[in-house]
This record gives sequence, structure tokens and C-alpha cells, in this order.
Amino acid sequence: MTRILEARPLTPVTKFFRLDAPLIAASAQPGQFVMLRAREGGERIPITIADYDRETGTVVIVVQEVGATTRRVCALEAGEEILDVAGPLGSPIELPAGGHLCGVGGGFGTASLLCLMRERRASGGRTTAIVGARTKDLLILLDDLASLCDAVEVCTDDGSAGFRGFVTQRLAQLIAGDGPGRPDHVVAIGPMAMMRAVAETTRGHRVKTLVSMDPLMVDGTGMCGGCRVMVAGKPRFACVDGPCFDAHDVDFDVAMRRNKAYVRQEHAALERLACASGRD
Repeated sequence: MTRILEARPLTPVTKFFRLDAPLIAASAQPGQFVMLRAREGGERIPITIADYDRETGTVVIVVQEVGATTRRVCALEAGEEILDVAGPLGSPIELPAGGHLCGVGGGFGTASLLCLMRERRASGGRTTAIVGARTKDLLILLDDLASLCDAVEVCTDDGSAGFRGFVTQRLAQLIAGDGPGRPDHVVAIGPMAMMRAVAETTRGHRVKTLVSMDPLMVDGTGMCGGCRVMVAGKPRFACVDGPCFDAHDVDFDVAMRRNKAYVRQEHAALERLACASGRD
């Protein structure tokens, strides 16, 4: 059982949790994830570690409601407990030392930039975060990122905050030399479509780009094969070979098809949860 020390909504469907997890905090690194189970008999889901504090023994995760399990998790409050939180799992993000790192975050994937930017800045590298959402009400953790990055570029589809347009449009401007300037490395974390667009934006400019894949996952240890992704024409397991891969080598068409394989079952689970809640 893992105790929730802090819980607060970031948007109507996204929630911040600070967990009492000293063993995970002691060895966590940027890019890694935890496997979480909300209740006995429930499914296990992977959640990227947003941040960690080794001194206090705490770990931060951000959960977005997309299915029955994440809805159960988001209903929890400070003082309550999550049944299982196992980790850290997966390989840390590996980047060459120095240079200008641009982290591109979309939706709740923005949270995963926190520990990456903090560690990178502490090592002396220059950091810029490009954060995007449909509208300003869906932007998250801007103040936290501002305290960790040399620059934060905000993008909204409707122009309600920052640059009006997609994160890839602003990224293209930086590559051309605008604002904080051309990045040496790009890490994109967010919706699959956004990560694919980032890969296409940087491909022709030969900017090293990593993406954090978020496929279906069952055990997180490489035994089930559910998280298989095609990278450079070869099958790789996101849980043990990733979750971060060279964006220019990932077959996003295959990854996006696989992620939709159980949409009907997920909708059915949500309906069962809604019916059960009604009986309560």
C-alpha cells in the first residue's frame, strides 16, 4: 500500500499526486515509470514518474482519466492509499552531456518533463520546455516548469495563452533560430499523434529526438509482450527496452493501431463503473 500525501486537480480530468514512496524515490531517474494497481483484482497501468525527491522519499505522478482504472485513481484523495505502486521500471532517458535540450509536452505528458528538466539543468545544460494544450484551461504545471527551465514556451490551439498554434509549429521556429534558439536534443512526451508530428518536424533537421512511448502494458517486466512497438523495423518492448526511443525510428502507424485494440472493452469497463457508482 502506498500512501497519498498530496492530491490536487490540475484540470477537470487530470490530477496531481505526491506519494510516500521512499524506495522508488531513492533510485528513480527521468524517463522511468511505475506500475500502479488501484484495487484487488484490478488491472495494472503504467504511469510515468513526473518527479521525485530522494530526501523526502516522495514521488510525483500525474494521472489523467481515460478509463475505468484511471477514474478510480483520480477519485482518491490525500490520506488514502493506492494498493500497488511498483517501480521504478524502464530505462532512464539517455542524452549526450551539455547542449540545449528542448522538452515538448502535450496534455498530462507535460508533467513528465519536470524531473528531466531539473536533472538536466543541474548538470549545466540549457533547457527549454514547449508546452501545448487546446486551451489555457488545460495547461498544467507551468509555474513548476518555469522554476526548472531556462525558458518555457506556451502554445494553445485557440490562442488563449502564449503562441497560437501547435507545439510543432513553435518547435520549427526554434529550430530556425527564433527565441531560445535551435535545440541540440528534443524529448517529446504526450499524445502519440503529437510525438509523431514532433518526429517529422525534427527529422529533416537532424535534431536528435526521443519520444516516450505509452503503449498497452500488462506487467511492465517484458514477460507479456503487450507493449511491443516497432523501432527501426524491429520489435521492441517499451517496458524494458524503453519507454524512450529514437523518434525517427518508431513506426507510429503500428503503435497507434495497437493502442486502439481494446477501445470497446475500455468503454464497457467505464459503463460498468458508472453503473456500480450509481448503485452506491
